[in-house]
Amino acid sequence: MQILLAIAAVYGAILILVYLFQPRLVFMPTRVVHSTPSDAGLSYEAVTLRASDGVKLSAWFIPADKPRATLLFCHGNAGNIADRLESFVLFQDLRLSVFIFDYRGYGASEGKPTEQGTYLDATAAWDYLVKERQIPPSQIVLFGRSLGGAVAAWLAVEQAPAALILESTFTSVPDMGARLYPFLPVRLLARIHYNTKDRIRQVKCPVLVVHSPQDEIVPYAFGRKLFELANPPKEFLEITGSHNDGFLTSGRRYSDGLDAFLSRHLAEP
Repeated sequence: MQILLAIAAVYGAILILVYLFQPRLVFMPTRVVHSTPSDAGLSYEAVTLRASDGVKLSAWFIPADKPRATLLFCHGNAGNIADRLESFVLFQDLRLSVFIFDYRGYGASEGKPTEQGTYLDATAAWDYLVKERQIPPSQIVLFGRSLGGAVAAWLAVEQAPAALILESTFTSVPDMGARLYPFLPVRLLARIHYNTKDRIRQVKCPVLVVHSPQDEIVPYAFGRKLFELANPPKEFLEITGSHNDGFLTSGRRYSDGLDAFLSRHLAEP
């Protein structure tokens, strides 16, 4: 009996810790911005945004020569904007200007990350492009990788972008938690949701879902589910490689897939 009580006490303590420290399991920011686009030979403009609740955010605008569109880049849950240089180069080759921002608590951005906070941050980035740079929504492509896909899908429902690209994105945080911690009632404990599978049903612009069967973090089945739930026009691009480097190891399959999707659904400016 004492053993059972001890096990129950330990299990209860685990539940409390998971509930209280959820943000640390979801958000993994780094503060040191160790490089800039200039290290990849790209010109850029450092931008300071202010979210509607007053939080200051750090961002970069990386112009392309004769751009076909501007890509609003919502990055994943780890690191900061300095960890995406390879993507900037790839998007330059696709004639895409890139605007990337750090969520609150990441890099040089103020504050601490929260789900609602990331939505405010994405809205500030969108408003900057539309109001400050006067880029038409019809020339803005929302791009989200991993957790950033959940943020981009939310923004696609709130605004009217030209297209939405979800790369290696999960269906929801509770779905991920249930996979990682099958011994815990994560759906009852969840305070962070990022319910991409509900948002994708409401998106009206063209959607491209990119995922690798070899993704060791976000199951391939999650990408297929998002594609299934999306409204047409929609496309699925199967790549190869792991969660963090599939876009690199897939090579031309990845870049040609994005290029073809954009050519079909973007009007030249």
